Amino acid sequence: MKTLYLTWQDPKDRSWLPVGQLSFDGDVYQFVYTKGALKSPNFIPFGRMLDLHALYTSRELFPLFANRLLPKTRPEYKAFLGWLNLQNSEDDPLELLGRSEGTRVTDSLTVFPCPEKSSDGIYDIHFFSHGLRYLPDCAVQVVEKLSHGARLFLMQDLQNPYDAYALALRTDDPVTIVGYCPRYLSKDFLFLLKSGTPDTLQVLVERVNSDAPIQLRLLCNLRAPWLEGFVPCSGEDYEVLASPRHTADSLLH
Repeated sequence: MKTLYLTWQDPKDRSWLPVGQLSFDGDVYQFVYTKGALKSPNFIPFGRMLDLHALYTSRELFPLFANRLLPKTRPEYKAFLGWLNLQNSEDDPLELLGRSEGTRVTDSLTVFPCPEKSSDGIYDIHFFSHGLRYLPDCAVQVVEKLSHGARLFLMQDLQNPYDAYALALRTDDPVTIVGYCPRYLSKDFLFLLKSGTPDTLQVLVERVNSDAPIQLRLLCNLRAPWLEGFVPCSGEDYEVLASPRHTADSLLH
């Protein structure tokens, strides 16, 4: 079963919270709210999904997520798949959402996949560098010159006032910050970095998309041994609120 999490940014304090979980078993989509949705008085449930403790099911992808997919009829769709480093045969809706983060200019929501252990016991995830738009032009110029397979390094931003787990991405020689790891992954990245052997965790450049929007410019791939006892997305905010017996049948198509 594929699982994605939905994060929401509080408009007041600008913090990000995981507020929902989307999954697909090959037949039915399921959506549930998580405990992160209870953390802010400013959070408002989505659309018709008003009950925070209900299990919502549908044969079709919920509009909240379907509207975040680029239509296949758009002329830039083929280029979009290339930016994500996916083939036509890999354009599964959840795969596209997880790789692209499902971002829209009009709201403050982000979608990301819950990492799963690979068959060879590896933590393996793709992600786009964040924050490039806020870096000097010289950083973007460095990104443009990066090649596939180039190694990047994680650097903890200990004095970041907005994110205690902030992780910058840097090149080696010369040292240049080329963005940040997504904040929804940085806590797990830090755990893998500090609890394992640093040299076994590698961040490599997957693609540089010179013709893509800045948020899709630098695609990275992080691989590390899956440590014993490690559970990604395991904080209290990720715990689901719904009971399997509390199903909103009215949304089942």
